[in-house]
Amino acid sequence: QVQLVESGGGLVQPGGSLRLSCVASGSIASINNMGWYRQSAGNPREFIASVSSSGNTIYVNSVKGRFTVSRDNAKNTVYLQMNSLKPEDTAVYYCVTLPDLNYWGKGTLVTVSS
Repeated sequence: QVQLVESGGGLVQPGGSLRLSCVASGSIASINNMGWYRQSAGNPREFIASVSSSGNTIYVNSVKGRFTVSRDNAKNTVYLQMNSLKPEDTAVYYCVTLPDLNYWGKGTLVTVSS
């Protein structure tokens, strides 16, 4: 069983940056895909980005060119670097195993506001 704990959220001004981290209690080396979802108030969770064990990445169009997902298997950690943040990026961000969606973290809140 894998437990995921996200961190790095907070309040940031539009145009600013944050880096989210997701630390797994177990090894993620055998997990092919890890990803990030987000959920804003009144909306369903939406897929943001994923990274495979070989480093291949996928992004939703709304974050392409601004967000970068990466992983460090030795540290059992997945990262989400978020640049040029916009108010519409405000949400709770979740780390998740893919494609099964079996394991989720509790989320970290990102608020983009002036």
